[in-house]
Amino acid sequence: MRVAFVTGASRGIGRATALRLARDGWAVGVNYLRGEEPAMDVVKTIEEMGGSALAVRADVADARAIGRAVEEVAETLGRISGVVCNAGIYMRRAFHEMTLEDWERTIDVNLTGAFNTVMATIPHLRRGGGSVVFVSSQLAFRGSSSSVAYSASKAGILGLMRGLVLQESHHGIRFNAVAPGTIDTDMISGYSEERRRARAREVPLGRIGRPEEVASVIAFLLSDESSYINGAVIDVNGGLYMR
Repeated sequence: MRVAFVTGASRGIGRATALRLARDGWAVGVNYLRGEEPAMDVVKTIEEMGGSALAVRADVADARAIGRAVEEVAETLGRISGVVCNAGIYMRRAFHEMTLEDWERTIDVNLTGAFNTVMATIPHLRRGGGSVVFVSSQLAFRGSSSSVAYSASKAGILGLMRGLVLQESHHGIRFNAVAPGTIDTDMISGYSEERRRARAREVPLGRIGRPEEVASVIAFLLSDESSYINGAVIDVNGGLYMR
């Protein structure tokens, strides 16, 4: 059985990805930081489907903690061959209101967290190959009107991915990314109904995306069906980037 390690897997895109991978036959390491109950619910759901999963608590910004989580998953489920760097935070701050602490925490989780996750899993991936998928954002290209730190971190993820393609692909490891648009996750949970409708009107398809729609692309990029896709960024945004 193939083993995947998914960060930020207790909710949103991470949760949808963990469940999709389990349906595809993967055993899943369900990483989370806050909310043990939602993480355990993901594990329970996977086990009820007949799959295998393990919840591991770790802050991706803490290299030692994420390293221990990866080793626990590998020891329990087997060699990790799929990695999804999904964990992230979004602090809504105008630039003039942002503190250095806001900036550093966003970069630490979103960008350094992805680095830490790859650094911890790369020894497993080098033993037999594998696939890594980074969750970036359309804001990596368009910029963010409410968080320069977020857009900078998500753009940085793409630079990290491209460097890894050049340095690690000879081990049989592929690195790709998805760039979601407006997805129905906690990130927009505070939106009023009027604002949700306005955001939907911005999208050529006329609606907000579902986490499962991003998860399906991630699952494809981890699968053998994408065996010659390496260094790609796939937009999952209903055409929003065309605006």
